[in-house]
Amino acid sequence: MRLLLSAFAPELGPLAGDPPPGWETATVGIGAVTAAAATARLLAERRPEAVLFLGTCGRYDERLALFECLWASVAIATSLEEVRGGAYRPGLERIRWAATLAGPLPPHAVAVPPAITKTREGAALLASVAPAEHLELTGVFAACHAAGVPCGGALVVVNDVGPEAPTQWKANHLEGSQRLVEALRASGFFEGA
Repeated sequence: MRLLLSAFAPELGPLAGDPPPGWETATVGIGAVTAAAATARLLAERRPEAVLFLGTCGRYDERLALFECLWASVAIATSLEEVRGGAYRPGLERIRWAATLAGPLPPHAVAVPPAITKTREGAALLASVAPAEHLELTGVFAACHAAGVPCGGALVVVNDVGPEAPTQWKANHLEGSQRLVEALRASGFFEGA
């Protein structure tokens, strides 16, 4: 069995109630810490062969298009204060987790700050880290890495990071999640799991 995860059920799109053969679904909550704890619990309870996280993300700039689907090649824990030079992490702290499950979508790094970035200036600064922002992926990947379970993340861009993000996300997240599932199905990713 393989496990499809999302922060909340709408981001599983049509797979929420009808997962592909060989897959089960679950949600892990909002934010990296909550997602890490929930993912670790699910890994211990269900013992999946692999994990795929499905979700929405925001773009920092024009490198990604709205509704573009991507494979999170690496999830990077970061913050505005780190990028500004006003904060730092201990040298031994791990901040990067690579996807260990191959995916059919274009690969991109994903920044995972502790909260949603709401200014254009913040988006411009974090664009130096990655082209996209997401909230749960470091938690999911960290739990999978610790358990030795292959993991991947498929995301769809549904908003520009900045002051209009909440309005755009509300307007686009359901359609984006549908498009992401369609792209994964069209690629044949779920076949033979």
